Amino acid sequence: MCKIREYLPSSKEMLLNAQKYGYAVPAFNIHNLETIQVVLEAANDLKSPVILAATPSTVKYAGESYLLTIIEKANEINNVPVTFHLDHHENVEDIKRIITIGCRSVMIDASKYEFKENVAIVKDVVDFAHRYGATVEAELGKLGGREDDIIVDEKNSFLTDPKEAVEFVKMTGVDSLAVAIGTAHGLYKSEPKLDFERLEEIRGLLDVPLVLHGASGVPTEAVQKAINLGICKVNIATELKIPFSNAIKEYFKEHPDASDPREYLVPAKRAMYDVVVEKIKMCNSENKALSYSTNI
Repeated sequence: MCKIREYLPSSKEMLLNAQKYGYAVPAFNIHNLETIQVVLEAANDLKSPVILAATPSTVKYAGESYLLTIIEKANEINNVPVTFHLDHHENVEDIKRIITIGCRSVMIDASKYEFKENVAIVKDVVDFAHRYGATVEAELGKLGGREDDIIVDEKNSFLTDPKEAVEFVKMTGVDSLAVAIGTAHGLYKSEPKLDFERLEEIRGLLDVPLVLHGASGVPTEAVQKAINLGICKVNIATELKIPFSNAIKEYFKEHPDASDPREYLVPAKRAMYDVVVEKIKMCNSENKALSYSTNI
């Protein structure tokens, strides 16, 4: 039986600090030891707080106990705030089980349901999570595109209603809210048009930290404008996977007889590192780890 890792931090202090000082915490989707190492190397080099996010497929692939143990050790040996976050999880019982073995930051994605059912599912998770000191993110509105096994056609996506957002947060007690303002998961066919007026209205009505999903491929200027209007967590996934996998493909073109992962994963990690650095700077979180020692 796995021990409860009581000292794994939640994301609550991270997001409140970001909200206070006007930046966003980058949440990078990780998949294995190598991708965790890359994110943490860049975070340490740039002194940025980071969230290591895992979708249901990642948890299934790597195993929650392995992931928690790796990140537990990472939290001990790194000099920046680090936490582990369940990203776009839909199975309530899985979320509760992983909370009991140490996860302190979760997203319950019930956005595919009607408002009342979304509220009921999220409130159930919030009530459970708060007993363990865990924080909960939920989503109101639907982002198009694909995230793991969740596929939303453009015609079925819709933006967050500001007045519904107020009611949703009040009824659920959720700690942060992912808002749909025109982004989508995966790669864009054309440059996305973000609804900044909608975001500004939501920010004016709510105090909870706001989250931007689908940031891969969104121009830096647009993301930074969203941060200035109240976004304090930005999710990045697709833009990490592409350079990582492309570097491996290129390595095998040049070394067709290669078989040692300790060799062909090195250029992959290097390529991903450059993107992580770029996204940390995009989020204005560089050097923000320094604020934790004196201001929290």
